[in-house]
Amino acid sequence: MIKADRYQVILMKSPTSLPFSFASHPWFIINKKGTVSRWGVGWRPTIYNPKALSGHIATDAQPFFQGLRIFHFVDTWHWKGHVVGIIEGDETSIAAQMINCIEHSPETYPFKDTYSFLGPNSNTYAQWILNQFPESGLRLPWNAVGKNFRP
Repeated sequence: MIKADRYQVILMKSPTSLPFSFASHPWFIINKKGTVSRWGVGWRPTIYNPKALSGHIATDAQPFFQGLRIFHFVDTWHWKGHVVGIIEGDETSIAAQMINCIEHSPETYPFKDTYSFLGPNSNTYAQWILNQFPESGLRLPWNAVGKNFRP
């Protein structure tokens, strides 16, 4: 799935932890010609998450394809991550532009220091990225609670 000669943005999702597993949690896997990282938003800010970049935005806080914990305070079992969509291309592609946007999101995402179950949350972050690139064709699932958050 990861192609070392391409720019790729992979939109992933998993259920959230019980008892809220009816909702989905998204994250991005970005690949810059073989340099791969995971980007997303978590409920714990940088003070609790040493891999967080700014506020609630973190990179590589979990393995690329691993979903959230099934039971929030038990790190033994995780949901399986599922691919929602993939966009790829060369240096001039939408994928490369999305990667640039994601990498600069710690400075530009307006809700990096705020988190709430109903939004802003991980779905708000993913939708904010996707809104900047409607031509990507990537869409969050219907149960992405918070994707339509408006302040």
